[in-house]
Amino acid sequence: MGIKKEIRIGLIGYGFMGRTHSNAYKRMGDFFPELEYRPVLKAVCARNKERVKAFAEQWGYESFETDWKTLIGRDDIDAVDICTPNNMHSEIAIAAAEAGKMVLCEKPLARTVAEGQPMVEAVEKAGVKNTVWYNYRRIPAVTLAKQLIDSGKLGKIFHYRANFLQDWTISPELPQGGEGLWRLDNDAAGSGVTGDLLAHCIDTAMWLNGGIKDVSAVTETFIKERVHTASGEIQKVDIDDACIFHCHFDNGSLGLFESTRYARGHKALYTFEINGEHASIKWNLHDLSRLEYFDHRDESIERGWRSIHVTDGDQPYMDKWWVPGLSIGYEHSFVHQVADFFKSIETGEPCSPTFREAQETQKVCEAVLESSKSRSWKNTGVSW
Repeated sequence: MGIKKEIRIGLIGYGFMGRTHSNAYKRMGDFFPELEYRPVLKAVCARNKERVKAFAEQWGYESFETDWKTLIGRDDIDAVDICTPNNMHSEIAIAAAEAGKMVLCEKPLARTVAEGQPMVEAVEKAGVKNTVWYNYRRIPAVTLAKQLIDSGKLGKIFHYRANFLQDWTISPELPQGGEGLWRLDNDAAGSGVTGDLLAHCIDTAMWLNGGIKDVSAVTETFIKERVHTASGEIQKVDIDDACIFHCHFDNGSLGLFESTRYARGHKALYTFEINGEHASIKWNLHDLSRLEYFDHRDESIERGWRSIHVTDGDQPYMDKWWVPGLSIGYEHSFVHQVADFFKSIETGEPCSPTFREAQETQKVCEAVLESSKSRSWKNTGVSW
């Protein structure tokens, strides 16, 4: 296969996403050996010197930094991977692009549309490769759903429903802010479930079913005050704990979305269902290797929901893994995104979702929050 060309990775952030991305870089070459490029874990950056040093040793990074500006300034870094809280995405991404680095950014792109737009302009002006980690697109069953829709098997789409349910913030004793709980701090996160969970649902929905034209939403913050870890004082909670919205898609179909962190018994239940003129499909993250399919064109005596076990080699990505019948998991969606990103370096094609595409999801999130505040329908301004 010859000598591989190296892409030297500089990772910023060592939390949950830092781990998933690092695992993906380490696994990609083993399962996608045909790719011309290979990732090299050159440096990881975080403010806590002891912990970032330990992370570097555990995951095999050659070095570490405690200042992201130092990492970006290094000549031996080709691609910057941003795994920080949302409030840091914009400054880091713009600086990385201006330094000529490829940029991979965790979702959502930014806290607001206004914050995201300079990021889009920076990567496009610099002409650098960019992508945002909306990983659910690359779960094979979800990718298969895309293929079925694009083939026309469902016919005209009438309904798109999605929810993302969790239960980890129910306790009023849980503080807001800080390293582990920044998602409860509006200054760091920009929003609650809308930017964290619904952003995933929205990205998947528009990828599968086209642009979202307008929205009408309601949000709720169930626990109004929490202790902030930075001050030790009780402060107002400004994030949305739950959000429900309905919408129109550009293709005329209706959408219904729900997300909450107050659904006791659900740790991370992400589902979607799409109803078309001829057929319907539905998917569930808790059974992520299966896509359920109903086709009204089947003979009446055998018509019903069928469960497609997405493990065969002719199904998306599965020729890279095990034998038919053996499932893969959540972490593999990140391996697939790394592989697609590295393939895009070879071909010169974009690796979706790009910053520009992720900005369209940002527009929907912002319209949802504005609709909730004004109690009115809001146009998204999405161009898909």
